[in-house]
Formats: sequence, structure tokens, C-alpha cells
Amino acid sequence: MKVAVEYARTVAILKSNRGEGFVDNAIAILIAVVIGALLLAGLYALFGETVLPTLKQRIVDMFNYGG
Repeated sequence: MKVAVEYARTVAILKSNRGEGFVDNAIAILIAVVIGALLLAGLYALFGETVLPTLKQRIVDMFNYGG
């Protein structure tokens, strides 16, 4: 009797799809992290080469007046 109960329980566990979306979620999280890293790298490059030097020059021009 106990063997039949354990067999039925084993069959039920093997038929269940409880952890089915685990790999899909992991791949989605990995893709989101990679896209976020690329976006941050692009923003860092934009601010480092374009925005910050212009901003620095404007600040120097604003406070370094000849008067």
C-alpha cells in the first residue's frame, strides 16, 4: 500500500510543470542586465565626451570674466 502511494506521488511530481518558467525568467533577467549595462555605458560615454567638457567651459567662462 505504501509503495502505491509513493508511486502515485512520484508520478504526480514528474508530471507537474511547477518549475517550468525558471529558465525563461533567468534569460529575461540576463537580457535586461545586459541592455541596462549597454545603456549606462552609452550615457557615460556621452556625458564624458560631450556634455561635461562643454559644461566645464561654460562654467569657466561664466566665472572668469575680465572685469
